[in-house]
Amino acid sequence: MVIPAPTTRLRFREMIEADLPDIAILEIGGSRGPDGWIEWTRRNYEHHGFGLWVIETHAGDFVGDCGLTMQEVEGDWFVEVGWHVRCDLRRQAYASEAAKAVRAAASAEGIEHLIAIIRPANVASQRVAANIGLALEREVHKNGGPALVFSADLRPPQHQASYVNPESRTT
Repeated sequence: MVIPAPTTRLRFREMIEADLPDIAILEIGGSRGPDGWIEWTRRNYEHHGFGLWVIETHAGDFVGDCGLTMQEVEGDWFVEVGWHVRCDLRRQAYASEAAKAVRAAASAEGIEHLIAIIRPANVASQRVAANIGLALEREVHKNGGPALVFSADLRPPQHQASYVNPESRTT
């Protein structure tokens, strides 16, 4: 998959082991830890052709990560868009900007359906999901607690034949 195109303020690149100090400052949760996060992301690149990308300013300042991963929800597998932004850079629309670019890249690559799995208390991420056109689909139990699944169909609208009134035709 092609790395998302740069945005006005951000650029994307593959995550590498040297990113450990930056990844370590993100609140990524889970049991992987920063080393495991990078390893998991690198495996995603290899197995799926996509993963989480490092997002940084055009000046090279680390902002966070954003990208696509495969996630299981109630026995089915989906492509998920996910994001993490440094605490000191939150509330500056970086997550929405990055997630919009990732959604566009996913659509361009032919991914037909996109989800985001968000904890109910994470209102900021719920706003990001809404900002990129994802709507609340359902609540599930995931990784030991309740989670909200936001989703969007990325398939382009089907071109439907327009109705032509036969009486309006000219001969």
